[in-house]
Amino acid sequence: AAAMRRRSVLPSHHDDAEKGGGKPPQSRLCFLATLCVMFWVLIFYFHFSVLAPDPDARPVAVATQARIAHDHLPDRVFNHDGLLRTPPAAVGKEEAPAAVAPVAVVGKEEAPAAVAEEEVPPKEYPFQRALKTAENASDPCGGRYIYVHELPPRFNEDMLRECHSISVWTNMCKFMSNDGLGPPLSNEDGVFSNTGWYATNQFAVDVIFGNRMKQYECLTKDSSIAAAVFVPFYAGFDVSRYLWGYNISMRDAAPHDLVDWLRKRPEWNVMGGRDHFLVGGRIAWDFRRLTDEESDWGNKLLFMPAAKNMSMLVVESSPWNANDFAVPYPTYFHPAKDEDVFLWQDRMRSLDRPWLFSFAGAPRPGDPMSIRGQLIDQCRTSSFCKLLECDLGESKCHSPSAIMKMFQSSLFCLQPQGDSYTRRSAFDSMLAGCIPVFFHPGSAYVQYTWHLPKNYTSYSVFIPEGGVRDGNVSVEEILRGIHPDIVKQMREEVINLIPKVIYADPRSKLETLKDAFDVSVSAIINKVTQLRRDIISDSEDKDFIEENSWKYELLEGQRTIGPHEWDPFFSKPKPKDKGADSGNSSAEAAKNSWKIERGDQN
Repeated sequence: AAAMRRRSVLPSHHDDAEKGGGKPPQSRLCFLATLCVMFWVLIFYFHFSVLAPDPDARPVAVATQARIAHDHLPDRVFNHDGLLRTPPAAVGKEEAPAAVAPVAVVGKEEAPAAVAEEEVPPKEYPFQRALKTAENASDPCGGRYIYVHELPPRFNEDMLRECHSISVWTNMCKFMSNDGLGPPLSNEDGVFSNTGWYATNQFAVDVIFGNRMKQYECLTKDSSIAAAVFVPFYAGFDVSRYLWGYNISMRDAAPHDLVDWLRKRPEWNVMGGRDHFLVGGRIAWDFRRLTDEESDWGNKLLFMPAAKNMSMLVVESSPWNANDFAVPYPTYFHPAKDEDVFLWQDRMRSLDRPWLFSFAGAPRPGDPMSIRGQLIDQCRTSSFCKLLECDLGESKCHSPSAIMKMFQSSLFCLQPQGDSYTRRSAFDSMLAGCIPVFFHPGSAYVQYTWHLPKNYTSYSVFIPEGGVRDGNVSVEEILRGIHPDIVKQMREEVINLIPKVIYADPRSKLETLKDAFDVSVSAIINKVTQLRRDIISDSEDKDFIEENSWKYELLEGQRTIGPHEWDPFFSKPKPKDKGADSGNSSAEAAKNSWKIERGDQN
């Protein structure tokens, strides 16, 4: 073909013959004509028979064209609108299947089909650099970096300066001492260790977690390598300031300001906030106002569209929503070093426990679904039970020493629902080596899935509350029926769990043990990392049903859910139904919990 192109521009014997009046040889002219015809026949055959797309096999034909032209096209690929096409993602380390955009369109007519298209390169994501840090074996923080937003002080530090107004019922100023741990507890009764014990408020996780984050060993100023992004907003303190006597505009003001501030940050745009997390040391219902009625409870932080992309750590989560995750209530024990934990665990193993079971709490006469009254009655009539009755006045229930002494003397500690699903008491009892007895799966099993074993029978006893409510179940008989060897194994499991359910002193760091903070941060990093990998491989779960969130938390590496034995506990009847596990009843429970906040064990 090159020779033919050269003949078309250079003088030929044919030209000389014409100038001289001679005739070209006939056989040579025929040969050239025949060759030319064959050449164009082959071109048309190749174009229409080989390259022409088959309507029944279009993907194969397109892929064939892409392979043929792979080395001959420019790097940019356009879609049918003439805009730059976004290439597909890579699957792990393997290249994604070839996908070729249609030929650019001019008006309504296709460009010449002879222009083949190249194989599209894998899509690059801004967070891939962060994922690659985990591949660096020499970097101890690879895959674990946290970037912390530098929020304006109105979102955190200013609240501490106004600590007297954080709660209607409690002056929180004294609880803000010692980086949020509160004042030290004296050990006159010999119940505690000599160091590491504080009068910690049960809703102080905001500041405790924030101060622990300041000591995190893998902080970074480079957000491009961050495995997750922390938002140090004191969400629990904020909501508590405006719940009583303030309209919804005031209650929602700071959350709206926070979201507006975050959305203007370049770090937010990397994943639309899906790699961000924050902490609100109260129950989820304080942040889930269902309506804009002034009489409705809480703010709407967890319902704001942008905030729904973030993960929020709360002391009690909603079973039916996917953007909040439960972390333990703070206990009174905040060790500064590993040895403090080991000594405490050994002490809990060696204690004599004369009581089979115990209960600390108050009845709920206004709640027909509460079983507290029945449990108190059973405990009173049993010679195997120790009861610590609580009321709204002064009582031993307000004494950390009295509470911990009772738990340390008991094999089992009853933990029914409070005004909401969960209680701080559950973690205080586990800290004392007492095996918790739960009556609703929402009190622990579907809540603290990061910190407690999914095999709940290894560390606790579950007695469905319906039987107790109906008077058909004897708690004493069930607990006495558990073999002593099994009891010993369960108690050992509870004692081994102690490091994971306590918050270490924010001014120091444990060396080998992982506390509740460490477990939570690791879980968030794993969540974000898996999400990023799913985005790259285009394998996000498109069939996720948010109302079944509690079921997903119980699955082991599965994504398919079905009927569960606990479905009756988490059905969502009409909000007006008495005792319904609905948003309205949960919000009402949250409202009631504030009225007895001063009694931590109630």
